[in-house]
Amino acid sequence: MKSNIIIPETIKVGFQNRDDTYTKKLAYVIYYDHKGVLRKEASWNSWRDKDIPDLSLSNIPTSGFVLNKKAGGYSSGWNHRQTYVRVYDPRDFEFEISVPNLLYILENTNSIKGKGVEGEFVYGWDGKELVLLPIGSPDYHEINSFNKILHDKNFVKSKDLIIGATYKAKDNQEWIYMGRFDLKATKSERVEDGRSNDYWNRPQYKYTYLKISKGKYHFFVREAEYGWGEKYKSLLTLKSLGEKFIDVVSSECVSNYSDLFDWLERQTEYSHRDESKDEWVKFPFQEFESHVNSKKFRDSHWGSEFKLYSSPDKRETIYYDINSKQFYNAGKWIKEKMDYEKIYIGDITKVFNQYSPVYKNEYLENGKIYRRIN
Repeated sequence: MKSNIIIPETIKVGFQNRDDTYTKKLAYVIYYDHKGVLRKEASWNSWRDKDIPDLSLSNIPTSGFVLNKKAGGYSSGWNHRQTYVRVYDPRDFEFEISVPNLLYILENTNSIKGKGVEGEFVYGWDGKELVLLPIGSPDYHEINSFNKILHDKNFVKSKDLIIGATYKAKDNQEWIYMGRFDLKATKSERVEDGRSNDYWNRPQYKYTYLKISKGKYHFFVREAEYGWGEKYKSLLTLKSLGEKFIDVVSSECVSNYSDLFDWLERQTEYSHRDESKDEWVKFPFQEFESHVNSKKFRDSHWGSEFKLYSSPDKRETIYYDINSKQFYNAGKWIKEKMDYEKIYIGDITKVFNQYSPVYKNEYLENGKIYRRIN
């Protein structure tokens, strides 16, 4: 389970009369966040029956919850209802949890027929979704520690930031502080270009993009990885910290700070693009061969599509025949066949010799390479 689940100190419960519940009323539970703001209040007010008194309850560990029955899980025309599970709260109301939440509960506690689930529970929120959290689960200690920091409101101040130190944000993500720099950006400007050739004789415009600096910002970097294992870096820029960071994970400078700073210097937020520095480079054959072999071809009507630059102003589209292991282009349109005639080029060597492929290096104003376009 996620460790950034919110466990509020106070919950608020509204009701609707429901004959299909044990208590004859179904609850909609919301909460007060660490700022004292009642979250989802508008939807809660529109849902609840205002003739039934609502409840404000302390969200303390409570026992006596009982799994009741399945709800939803149907589709009727426009009306789709996700499957939920009704749960009885010993304070005499019923509410609904998701099936994944139910499975998590059953992984971490026992359910006794007629007596409910063992142990104590608290209410939590994963984003907008309510979760019932067993305090005996292995994740509870970490989640509870995270919430204690959040409720203590000891937010990190700008003056206390340390270069290379790691900080925990309110969403439980960890960010490395890189320093305070000018934030680079672009601003679009609409300029009338003198044309007025449409039917209504209206002026025509073109857009130019101006390079601007937005002033000093704090720069943070986060290292993470996708579900399939590929690693990536994210950049966060803040004019002021506000209540973004709740804890110092480590005040020591990370060991790879220089590598992270090298990555930062190659971002357009750190330095503007400089088109005058762009360069076109002829592919060495072995490098081109490796590029082709590693490329994921995009399927199209004619086959596996492959694009390459044969010059700075010309991008060629050729195709790859998986069976023959040969490249070809879609040549002349044959009306009788209602298709293009395939004109074979040959293997990688022949493609290289015929098209003399090139790639472009794009640079930033600080001289660092921004990206390579093949």
